[in-house]
Amino acid sequence: PEPPEGGWGWVVMLAAMWCNGAVFGIQNSCGVLFVSMLELFGSGDDKQMAFKTAWVSSLSMGMVFFCSPIVSIFTDLFGCRKVAVIGAAVGFLGLLSSSFVSTIEPLYFTYGILFACGCSFAYQPSLVILGHYFKKRLGLVNGIVTAGSSLFTVSLPFLLRVLIDSVNLFNTLRVLCILMFILFLAGFTYKPLVPNTKDEEGGRKGKFKLPPAKKICNFSVFKVLSYRIWAFGIPVALFGYFVPYVHLMNYVKERFGGSVPEEVLLLCVGITSGVGRLIFGRVADYIPGAKKIYLQVASFFFIGLMSMMIPLCKVFESLVAVCLFMGLFDGCFICIMAPIAFELVGAQDVSQAIGFLLGLNSVPLTVGPPIAGLLRDKLGTYDEAFYLAGVPPLIGGAILCFIPWVHEREKLKERAKPVDGETAEKMLENESTLVSDTTEKPVKELDSGF
Repeated sequence: PEPPEGGWGWVVMLAAMWCNGAVFGIQNSCGVLFVSMLELFGSGDDKQMAFKTAWVSSLSMGMVFFCSPIVSIFTDLFGCRKVAVIGAAVGFLGLLSSSFVSTIEPLYFTYGILFACGCSFAYQPSLVILGHYFKKRLGLVNGIVTAGSSLFTVSLPFLLRVLIDSVNLFNTLRVLCILMFILFLAGFTYKPLVPNTKDEEGGRKGKFKLPPAKKICNFSVFKVLSYRIWAFGIPVALFGYFVPYVHLMNYVKERFGGSVPEEVLLLCVGITSGVGRLIFGRVADYIPGAKKIYLQVASFFFIGLMSMMIPLCKVFESLVAVCLFMGLFDGCFICIMAPIAFELVGAQDVSQAIGFLLGLNSVPLTVGPPIAGLLRDKLGTYDEAFYLAGVPPLIGGAILCFIPWVHEREKLKERAKPVDGETAEKMLENESTLVSDTTEKPVKELDSGF
């Protein structure tokens, strides 16, 4: 059916906005939780505490992306509502169980895996359901929904700091469970307007028969060379991407002491990230074809450069300026993911193309922060960790530079591809049918008229 462009869709949009904000607001505020975990579970005897604690946040962010290909399959099979509701319930249980641990190790499972998997299953259906209700306004609606992440990223760090100082870390996690419970209720608003694969295969009898494997996992997107380069270059660039989110709060505390409000840095990142999504999303509309990739190249270049500049900041104000620029280009990188995927693989394969890419991104997002924590434990300073975190975005950006050229070559080859025998035979059959139809039509008109 044609999307209604409103109506109940506005309620769905608000629910999806809450989902985007709750999931990535908590994930992006992990630096505040990281400092609290270090103070609560750390000791002077353990020389690898930063490395161990970083695994909690990096596992969580990594699992959100690692589950994406699986979530896309489940969403196709069972629909957005069921997947989102069950995902939010699992995330709620994971966050609640995290508030009852006594050591850092159980958090690897409760927060790093259980909570993150629930977030992933709740998040992806919130993007899919928007296409059921909007088509002409889909760009506007996506902008509002993704702004939820920036809104929560701006406000949550301050709320978390107040809560941790007032009621400790464990009760803070229980308060965050309220966000997940609201997310659980929000999932019930995802009333589908398009039947899912289960309904199509089962028909009116309600029998569920799995579709062919090719329908479930569409690996044909990897036949596109430009997509393969993109799916390789983005993960390379992301090895250092999540390091500042995890370690910046602790770095500021070590560098400047408790005299500066380190949460202001996440506030700066959140605000300019939202602005970047609006600005560069609009700019991308004026850039033709796969050349949109150059925006991602520029964003990775500046993200890498800003990461390298963090240790060079001698005063807190200069660090604020660095975070403002980092957030701006973070928004640029995120907002044009879907448009680039559409350009490379087409609308029919875009869902699983994005799912596979997010799954590949889980590896660098998981590994990067613990490596930075290990360097901090071994060297006693974060300087080398931030310098090295800036290198992968530069390398990944350089790899992405080849995509527009490769994509144009692929299009030229497709146009110059010779027509095979079977296709030519079908074209001749269609042509003969068309000719016969046009010759018979006047005769039929004469027969019916006289």
